[in-house]
Amino acid sequence: MKSSGKKKVSKAEKLRLQKEEEERRLKEEEEARLQAQQEAAARLEKERIEQEQMEKLEAQDQERRESELAELRSLEQKFLSAQQWKTDNRAQAKWEHYLSCDGSPDPTVLPEINTFMSLWREDQNEDIQHVMEKGEQVLNLIEKLQLLLLDTPPNEITEKETVQYQESILELQNLLHQKYNGATEHLLKTANMYEDSETGNMQAVIKDKNVTFCIWANLKKKVRFKNHMFRDAQHGFDLPKSLAVSSVAVRILHTRYDHVSPPLWLQYQSVSKVEVLDSKELTQHSKDNVEEPEEEEKNAREEANMPAEEETCSDGRKSAISFKENSNSIADVNETEEEIEEKSEILDIATQVQDPLMQEDTNEKEEAITDENVVDLQEFVPVGGVYHIDVLQLPPQVKQIKDWSMVELRDVGLEAFPYPPEEAEDAAHPPIRITLRLSDTVMYFEHPVIARWDPAGQQWRTDGISNITYETQEKSITFEMGAFYTIALLQDAHLNMPYQAWELRPTGMDEALFIVTTVFATIQIQIKAPLAEVRAYQQMALVAPAFAFAWSKWNLKAGPEQVVFKVSEHLEADSVKDKGWSLYMFNGQKAQKLKITETSEAFSEELEEDSEFHSTLCHMLKDFASKEATDKVERASFLFIDIVYQLLLATRVLTYS
Repeated sequence: MKSSGKKKVSKAEKLRLQKEEEERRLKEEEEARLQAQQEAAARLEKERIEQEQMEKLEAQDQERRESELAELRSLEQKFLSAQQWKTDNRAQAKWEHYLSCDGSPDPTVLPEINTFMSLWREDQNEDIQHVMEKGEQVLNLIEKLQLLLLDTPPNEITEKETVQYQESILELQNLLHQKYNGATEHLLKTANMYEDSETGNMQAVIKDKNVTFCIWANLKKKVRFKNHMFRDAQHGFDLPKSLAVSSVAVRILHTRYDHVSPPLWLQYQSVSKVEVLDSKELTQHSKDNVEEPEEEEKNAREEANMPAEEETCSDGRKSAISFKENSNSIADVNETEEEIEEKSEILDIATQVQDPLMQEDTNEKEEAITDENVVDLQEFVPVGGVYHIDVLQLPPQVKQIKDWSMVELRDVGLEAFPYPPEEAEDAAHPPIRITLRLSDTVMYFEHPVIARWDPAGQQWRTDGISNITYETQEKSITFEMGAFYTIALLQDAHLNMPYQAWELRPTGMDEALFIVTTVFATIQIQIKAPLAEVRAYQQMALVAPAFAFAWSKWNLKAGPEQVVFKVSEHLEADSVKDKGWSLYMFNGQKAQKLKITETSEAFSEELEEDSEFHSTLCHMLKDFASKEATDKVERASFLFIDIVYQLLLATRVLTYS
C-alpha cells in the first residue's frame, strides 16, 4: 500500500486546536475592547481638559475685551486723523488754486469749467502743437475730477456734484477729440507743403507724452505707394488699391489714455452714504467716426444722463464684500448691534471700503454676454491706450499765388472717407493691413487681444480683425481689418491672480516695503472677505510700523470667515528670517496664534502652547512683542498707517493668494 505522507489529525486534536483558536480570538477581542475603552477615556479626558482650557481662555478674553477694544479704538483714531487730513488737504488745494490766479479753471466750479470750454471752442488756433499743449491742460482737469470722484468720501460729495463732475469729464473728453480733429484738418489743408521727397506724399509724426499723431496724405495717388511706415513711431499700414488711388489721408492717433471704454469705476461709484448699494453710472461714449462738434456734444449730453441699475454685491470673503445699508460705524466689523448704536461716531468703515471692494462684484441683474465676439470688460482690460485709425477725405489744398495763400473753405469739417464703399458692403473687399509698435512703457505678459470699438453697441469686439502676428522681441503687432476702426490691445485682467505670495514689512519709521509675487512678476512698492478681511487689513496697518506680515498657504484651508497669515516682529530694514515667522488666525472678533507651522502636514486651529485668545490682532501680537515694538507702533504717523491700510485694501492679498 502507498503512504499518504501525512499524519491523520484526530478528531480530539481538531477540537483542541479550535478551542485554542477561539480562546485566542476572544482574548484579542477583549484586549481590543479594553484598549478602545482606554483610548476613548483618554480622548474624553483630553477633550475635557481642552474644553476647560478653551472655556478659561474664552472667559479671560471676555474679561479684557472691553479694555482691549477701548485701546483699539484709541489706535483707530489714526484713521480718523488721516481722513481729516485728506479733507483738509482737499480744501487747502482749492484755496491754493484760488490764490494762484494762473488762469486755469477750478474743474469743480461749473461756471469756471464751462467758461474754459467755451473759450477754447471759440479759439481759432488749430495749430497741432498748440492743441496738444492745451490738451495736456485738459487731461489734467479730467484727472482732477476723476480723482475727486474716486477719493472723496460719499458723505463729502453730493449726488448733484457727482453728476456734475461726470458730465464735465464727458464734455472735456469730447472737446479734446474735436480739437484733435480740427488740428488734423488744419494740417491736412497744407499737406502739399510737406511733400516727402521720395514719394511725393505727405507724412508727419507729432507726439508728446500723451498722444502721437501719425498723419499721411495721398497726394500722388500712385499704387506703388500704397503702404507706408512712420519712421519716428514705427506704426504703418498697407492700403487696398482702391484707396491707394483715392484722395485720402490716413491718421493713426494713439492716445496713451482711454477715453473710449466705459470707465468701470463710474459704474460702481456710490452716490449716497446711506444707500451704499445704489449707484449711478455715466458711460463715456467716444465716437469711432468723425462727427460735427454740435452732434458730439448733443450725444454726450444725452448719454451723460443714462441711469444704471442697482448694483448687487455677492457674499463671501474670498469673492467679494457686502455691507449693511445703514452701516455708519467701524464697529460693524466686530461689535454687537447695541455696541454699534453706542459707538456710531467712530470711523465710517463702509464708506471707506465700498468702492475698491465693490469693483470686484458682479451685477447679478446684468445679462450675461452671449456674443463671443464682445469683450467682457470684467475679464479683459485695455492696456497701453487707444489707437484711433481713420481714413479721411483729403481737404482742398492751399495754393500759393504770388504772395497769397488761397484755400477753398468748406463747412463740413473733417470728413471720414467711406471704406468699404457703401455699394460694396455685401461684396468682398480687400482688408487694411496695420502694424503698431507697442509702447516701451507697457508690459504684455501674454499676447494681447486686439479689439475694435463698436460705437453702435458701445462695446469692444474682436470680429472684423484677422491674421494677427505678434512680435514679442520687436514689441510690434500686425493685423488686418475689414474697415477702419478704433483699436485697443487688451490683457486678461486676472492673469496675475491668484497671487503666489505677498509680504509687508517695515523698513524704518513710517516706512514699509510691500511685495506681491504673481505668476509673471514680482511687484515691490515702497511706501511712504467680508468684514474679517477688512478688519485684518486695518489692524495689520496699525501694527505695520513694527511687525512684518506675509502669505501663508493655510489661508486657503481656513474657511471663508477666517484669514491666516505669517507675522514676525521686525525692527530692522533687512529681510525676515524663515524661522522668525509665526502663524496667526483672525476672524474679525478673535485672534489666535496657531501651533502649526508653514511646513506642517495638515491644517489645525490648535493654539500655540502658552498662548491665549484676544479680541484684536493688535493685542494678540502685544503678548509676544517687545517694548521697543510697542513704542514704535504708538509713535507711528497716522498717514503711514492709512496708506498701508489703503494699499492692503486695494490689493486684497488675503483674498487673492
